[in-house]
Amino acid sequence: MTEFPTVDAGPDVTRQVLSHQPELMAVAFRFGATGAIGRLHAHDHVQATYVESGRFRVTLGPEEREVGPGDSFAVPSGQTHGCVCLVPGTLIDSFSPRRDDFL
Repeated sequence: MTEFPTVDAGPDVTRQVLSHQPELMAVAFRFGATGAIGRLHAHDHVQATYVESGRFRVTLGPEEREVGPGDSFAVPSGQTHGCVCLVPGTLIDSFSPRRDDFL
Protein backbone atom coordinates (compact mmCIF):
# COMPACT_ATOMS: atom_id res chain seq x y z
CA MET A 1 0.00 0.00 0.00
CA THR A 2 1.35 3.44 -0.93
CA GLU A 3 1.56 6.13 1.76
CA PHE A 4 0.90 9.57 0.26
CA PRO A 5 2.42 12.73 1.75
CA THR A 6 0.42 15.33 3.64
CA VAL A 7 0.68 18.75 1.96
CA ASP A 8 -0.37 22.25 2.98
CA ALA A 9 -3.65 23.32 1.39
CA GLY A 10 -3.95 26.70 3.13
CA PRO A 11 -3.61 28.12 6.64
CA ASP A 12 -4.51 25.35 9.14
CA VAL A 13 -5.58 23.01 6.28
CA THR A 14 -3.76 19.93 4.98
CA ARG A 15 -4.53 17.56 2.12
CA GLN A 16 -3.59 13.89 1.80
CA VAL A 17 -4.44 11.58 -1.07
CA LEU A 18 -5.77 8.35 0.42
CA SER A 19 -6.12 6.27 -2.75
CA HIS A 20 -6.64 6.69 -6.47
CA GLN A 21 -7.23 5.13 -9.84
CA PRO A 22 -7.72 7.08 -13.08
CA GLU A 23 -11.52 7.04 -12.61
CA LEU A 24 -11.70 7.85 -8.86
CA MET A 25 -9.70 9.47 -6.05
CA ALA A 26 -10.20 9.77 -2.27
CA VAL A 27 -8.57 12.68 -0.41
CA ALA A 28 -8.59 13.73 3.27
CA PHE A 29 -8.73 17.45 4.00
CA ARG A 30 -7.89 18.13 7.65
CA PHE A 31 -8.89 21.47 9.17
CA GLY A 32 -6.90 22.25 12.31
CA ALA A 33 -8.55 25.45 13.52
CA THR A 34 -11.89 27.20 13.69
CA GLY A 35 -12.06 29.71 10.83
CA ALA A 36 -9.80 27.72 8.50
CA ILE A 37 -11.04 28.10 4.92
CA GLY A 38 -11.49 25.77 2.00
CA ARG A 39 -11.47 28.58 -0.57
CA LEU A 40 -14.27 28.98 -3.10
CA HIS A 41 -13.35 27.21 -6.33
CA ALA A 42 -14.75 25.08 -9.15
CA HIS A 43 -13.35 22.18 -11.18
CA ASP A 44 -14.44 19.77 -13.90
CA HIS A 45 -14.47 16.78 -11.53
CA VAL A 46 -17.62 15.48 -9.84
CA GLN A 47 -17.04 15.51 -6.08
CA ALA A 48 -18.69 13.72 -3.16
CA THR A 49 -17.74 14.79 0.37
CA TYR A 50 -18.20 12.90 3.66
CA VAL A 51 -17.78 14.74 6.97
CA GLU A 52 -15.65 12.42 9.09
CA SER A 53 -15.40 14.88 12.00
CA GLY A 54 -15.79 18.57 12.85
CA ARG A 55 -18.39 21.07 11.71
CA PHE A 56 -18.35 23.18 8.55
CA ARG A 57 -20.35 25.93 6.80
CA VAL A 58 -20.39 24.80 3.18
CA THR A 59 -21.14 26.92 0.12
CA LEU A 60 -22.54 25.02 -2.87
CA GLY A 61 -23.29 27.48 -5.66
CA PRO A 62 -25.82 29.96 -4.24
CA GLU A 63 -26.65 27.74 -1.23
CA GLU A 64 -25.04 27.64 2.21
CA ARG A 65 -25.54 24.91 4.79
CA GLU A 66 -23.95 23.62 7.97
CA VAL A 67 -22.69 20.04 8.04
CA GLY A 68 -21.28 17.79 10.76
CA PRO A 69 -20.10 14.24 11.39
CA GLY A 70 -21.83 11.67 9.19
CA ASP A 71 -23.21 14.25 6.73
CA SER A 72 -22.34 14.17 3.05
CA PHE A 73 -22.98 16.20 -0.07
CA ALA A 74 -22.23 16.09 -3.79
CA VAL A 75 -20.77 18.82 -6.00
CA PRO A 76 -21.58 18.73 -9.71
CA SER A 77 -18.87 19.40 -12.27
CA GLY A 78 -18.25 23.15 -12.60
CA GLN A 79 -20.14 24.23 -9.45
CA THR A 80 -18.44 26.83 -7.24
CA HIS A 81 -18.00 25.49 -3.71
CA GLY A 82 -15.96 25.94 -0.54
CA CYS A 83 -16.21 25.82 3.24
CA VAL A 84 -15.38 27.49 6.53
CA CYS A 85 -14.39 25.33 9.49
CA LEU A 86 -16.61 25.88 12.53
CA VAL A 87 -15.14 23.02 14.62
CA PRO A 88 -11.80 21.44 13.60
CA GLY A 89 -12.18 18.15 11.74
CA THR A 90 -11.74 16.17 8.54
CA LEU A 91 -13.56 16.06 5.22
CA ILE A 92 -13.12 13.03 2.95
CA ASP A 93 -13.53 14.07 -0.68
CA SER A 94 -13.96 11.67 -3.59
CA PHE A 95 -13.31 12.93 -7.11
CA SER A 96 -14.27 11.44 -10.45
CA PRO A 97 -12.16 11.33 -12.48
CA ARG A 98 -8.96 11.53 -10.39
CA ARG A 99 -7.47 14.99 -9.64
CA ASP A 100 -4.10 14.59 -11.32
CA ASP A 101 -3.11 18.02 -9.98
CA PHE A 102 -3.08 16.46 -6.48
CA LEU A 103 -0.46 13.83 -7.43
